[in-house]
Amino acid sequence: MAEEKQVLFAGFGGQGVLAMGKFLSHAALNTGKNVAWVPSYGAEMRGGTANCLVTIADEEISSPLTENPTMAVIMNRPSLDKFEDKIKKNGTLVVNSSLVNRLPERDDLKILEMPVNEIAEKLGNTRGANMILLGAYMEKTGVVDVEDALKYFDVIFADKKERIKQLNREAFMTGVQYARQNW
Repeated sequence: MAEEKQVLFAGFGGQGVLAMGKFLSHAALNTGKNVAWVPSYGAEMRGGTANCLVTIADEEISSPLTENPTMAVIMNRPSLDKFEDKIKKNGTLVVNSSLVNRLPERDDLKILEMPVNEIAEKLGNTRGANMILLGAYMEKTGVVDVEDALKYFDVIFADKKERIKQLNREAFMTGVQYARQNW
């Protein structure tokens, strides 16, 4: 049986959590992978909780749902509290240390922390925090090759204005560079 990678993205509504999952899904799909994207968010939307699960596989995906993803990208403390125990043993946990004021408690995970909000502020693009973290995550894990994702950047953001595409690309590459230099 071919390996499936399940990636959970979680944070507050308005942090771009669902957009991170969509980007990864499109990037993987464009490289020939089978992909499932399952969003979940409360009625509150902005400010409430939001998460999505992305499953990527070489072969047909047996089920798009899992209680125990292999990886998680966590944008805030409530999401860490809720999902830390659900990540598979020896999985990867990527944390926005700007909004998570505690260390993860598990010692069987590969943990990558990044002060995403501070980096976004220095970049002058606070709305780009999600793309910064996504770029770093993709660079470090190789779940989808960064160069492959960049080939399809304009396709993924086809419905966005050119300025927004450029800001997202810059934020994404800032995250990639952070991962190369710090992790």
